[in-house]
Order: sequence, then structure tokens, then C-alpha cells
Amino acid sequence: MSIYKKPGFLQNRPVSYIHRGVDVVDMTIIACFPVAINMAKRKYLSVVLKIQLKKDISMPKFSRRNVLKSTVGAVVLFGGGYAAFKLLNKPPVLDLVRLQSLPIPPLLNSTEIDGRKVFDLTIQKGVSTFVVGTEAETFGYNGNNLGPSLVMNKGDDVVLNVTNNLGEPSSVHWHGLHLPAKMDGGPHQLIDHGDTWRAEFTILNEATTFFYHSHMMHKTGEQVYRGLTGLFIVKDPENEPKLPDQYGIDDIPLIVQDRSFDESGALVYDGKIEGEKGDFILVNGAINPTFQAPAQLVRFRVLNGANARLFNFGFSDNRQFFQVGTDGGLLEKPVAMTRLLLSPAERAEIIVDFSGKESESVKLVSYSDEVSGIAPFWAKDSLDKQVFDVLDITVVPPTENAVTSLPDSLATLVRLNENKASVTRKFVLGMSMMRGNMTINGETMDIDRIDHTVKLDDIEIWEISNPTEMMHPFHIHDIQFQILTRDGQPPAENESGWKDTVLVKQNETVRVIAHFTEFADPDSPYMFHCHILEHEDAGMMGQFVVV
Repeated sequence: MSIYKKPGFLQNRPVSYIHRGVDVVDMTIIACFPVAINMAKRKYLSVVLKIQLKKDISMPKFSRRNVLKSTVGAVVLFGGGYAAFKLLNKPPVLDLVRLQSLPIPPLLNSTEIDGRKVFDLTIQKGVSTFVVGTEAETFGYNGNNLGPSLVMNKGDDVVLNVTNNLGEPSSVHWHGLHLPAKMDGGPHQLIDHGDTWRAEFTILNEATTFFYHSHMMHKTGEQVYRGLTGLFIVKDPENEPKLPDQYGIDDIPLIVQDRSFDESGALVYDGKIEGEKGDFILVNGAINPTFQAPAQLVRFRVLNGANARLFNFGFSDNRQFFQVGTDGGLLEKPVAMTRLLLSPAERAEIIVDFSGKESESVKLVSYSDEVSGIAPFWAKDSLDKQVFDVLDITVVPPTENAVTSLPDSLATLVRLNENKASVTRKFVLGMSMMRGNMTINGETMDIDRIDHTVKLDDIEIWEISNPTEMMHPFHIHDIQFQILTRDGQPPAENESGWKDTVLVKQNETVRVIAHFTEFADPDSPYMFHCHILEHEDAGMMGQFVVV
């Protein structure tokens, strides 16, 4: 039946679209296992359905006996189909380009015009080599893949000219930055091919690591997967404590992603509604690269740039490191840890002490096997169940003027008062795998609908509940918030700083508090959404305006 060959089949269609020749066994799979609809898209349920369709069996009567028999059959077929999928869809054996030196994204130079720093970005297609002897089409800003790092100081007036030469519409969102809604770069700020969008704003955020990426309606997942991501670093020279700050030497950006490739070496993007996960780990666009760390304190600016994968970072020798920064700024003091859990779009700045370790080697890894219950079995892949390598590190002699000690105090954080909140808003995250969409408060994203209106200068509490089977990293545009509680308990010490994205686990409720200041525009909305990009694309996104 040709319907099974249509791109995106069942992704956004009701169950009634299924061919009526499917018998009760198939319908029981759908009823008992909502994810089965998505599995059809992932090929393994389609095998079962095709077999049933060929039989052209008429619908049997719904007796209790038939239903019970069909339920058992559904379980068998479901399990068999799932096993067959796992068996038949193993990653191809590829001659990958591995262990190259860690690429450091170049710094983008600016031009000063009338007291403003002007940066020029071009969205474009390029080629990258992931498999020996082949080239893959990738997307990038000012290059083949990913983008240059934009470095600015707090208080700078900036202009960003973004020209789109991609051959299709796109947008650029300045993730985490506090700025006017018209400059936010969400799906409303569409840039058609050949056009240039001019974003102008003042840097009001605290010093930390932000990033920029495509926010194209229904295409964010694919465009980011193909390379549209870059770092946006804010500094505050007058107020920052003494930390490693030699970019590319002891201040190292790490954009960690996962990607899959086919036998031709091309990127494979299926747009799986549960979230796209790749078979191989890339850092700054390179597969499992190597880095020579000087024997001193080194700062890593870590971005989980994956579409859907959770990373549980640590080192292969279980060494201690210190988190000093979160999404929105420095912590009050360094937090000692051996594991760092980051969901998509979360950032962390960590300090690792390599002093006196010359010639030693260690790996940055993800202890994903230690994270239980973060996803149902049907959304896990092999990497979710193991420890896997991210970056190979060899320690080399220290640099001149090396930073060798970590300050005890980093920043002063002003805590928002819960008693001063004007309103508490509730957000319930939902998944409808049968209909192929994701919801917030029962609604899918509608670009013509404003979901919430916030009053300028109000303090609000947002309560995000996740009754689904999957994790959802929840991102709010424009503001930085503080986490109040996770299921009634205070957040971990390393989550006590400013955040713009928070992981909400299954059956968990997270309460955050934010102050909406400076910018009001009743006609230009900001977004809030899940940052598993395929969840966002499937509708788990909404809009608010500040008035």
C-alpha cells in the first residue's frame, strides 16, 4: 500500500487515516502502545502493518475473546517488530574520520560603526568530511558547519546582520539573551533566501556562555542537525573573577552533538518524533576529537548541542572538577562534582585542574548508563545504556601566565522573592504519539495564537509538570529564571544559578521564578518550548507577550 511510503506518514494525522484493512491486532497495538504510531515512522511497526494489509482481512467482531487474543498477539508482534528493528537498523560500519585535533570555532571579528559593534553572519550550505573519502552536505554560519564564536562585553551595543544564502528560509535565535522580542530571532523573524535580517540590541546579560541557532518553524530540528549552531560568549571584564580566559588555549568551547551517517558518508536525519539521536559523538563538528590541555586550570564551556540526547559528563578516571557557571551566569561559588547532567540546550562552565599532570591522558566521557528512568525503552538507543567517549585529552606543559588557583567566590546572586510573585502559571507537557504531536496544556503550537500575557516588571512563578514518559528540557525565551523546587525539593547546588533551560524529568514538576523587565511589546511574542527539537517541531511550544 502506497500510504506507507509517504514522507511523514502518521506524523500529523489522526488514527482514522489508517487503512481500514488493518485488523484488530494492529489496532490493539495502537491502543495499548501509543508509541506504535511513531514506530511506524521508524520502520519497524510498518513491517507488521504491511503484512496485515496484504492479508486483506476484514474487521472481526469485538468480542471479549477476540480482544484478549488480539492483545496477546499485539504484544508478540510489537516485541518482534521492535527486536527486528534493532537487528536490522544497526549503524553501518564506516571508516570514520576520528581523533582529529579539536576544532576551535573561530572568533568573528566585528566592525565598530557609530559606537556599535557590527557582526556579519551568512547562513549557507557547505561540505564536511565525516567518513574517509566522502563529503557530506552540511549547514553553517560563515563556513561549512556550525558557526564562529561571537564574543561581546556586557553593555555593548551590537548589530548582527544575518544574510540567508541557504536556499530555504531560516531564522537565528539568540538563545538565552535578554532582548526585545522583535530581535529574539524566533519563528516570527523569518529570513527568506537572499534576504538580510538586522538585529540590534544592547548586551544586558551577565557574563557566561550563550548560543545561537536556527528557530525555523517545523524545521528547527533538521536545520540544527545539519549544522546551524554557534556560541555567543558574553564577558564582563570589570567584574569577572580571575578564571582561565585565553580562548582556544585554556578557555575551550565544547559544542557536543550526536549524528548518524549512511554508507555514502552523508548525514542521516529521520526527524523521529521522539527526538533525533545519532550514532556517533561530535565535538565542535569533529567525531571524538583530541585536545592538548595545558597543565593548569582549564575552563570548558560545555553546550549540549544535541537535538535530543542527554549527556552525563564526567572523566574516565572519575576526577573531580568544578562547575562555575550555568546557562545565565556564574554561580556564587565553585561546585565540586564528578558528574554533570546536561539536557539539550543547557550549558555549563567547568574548571578542570591539570596541574602537574604533564604527559597524562584522560577522556571526557558520558556516563549515560548511570542515568536510569530518563526515557522509556522505546526511546533509548545503545549509547543511552553505556559509557561512551566524548573527547580524548592529553596534558602538555603549562602556558605562560597560567591560572593555577580557583577563587572561593565567583558572583553575588540576587534571589527572587517567591512572595512577590504576581501569578503562578501552570504548564502541563503532553505527548500524543498516536496523532504525532506534542502539546503544552493540551495545545499544539499555533503561530497566530498568544498563549499568555505577562505584565512588564512582574515577577512570576512558572510551574512545569511532565506526566509523560519522556524527559523535556523546558526553555523560556528572553528571561533568565531561578529554579525554586523539583517536586517540592530545592534544586541541586549547581542548579542554583540563573537558567534559561531546565530539565523536567518524567512525572516531575519543576517550579521556576522570573522577573520580566525592560521590554514590552504586545504585538511581538517570545517562545517557550521543549528543547528536544523534534518535540518543538511537533508542537510542544507556545507564545507569550509582555505588555
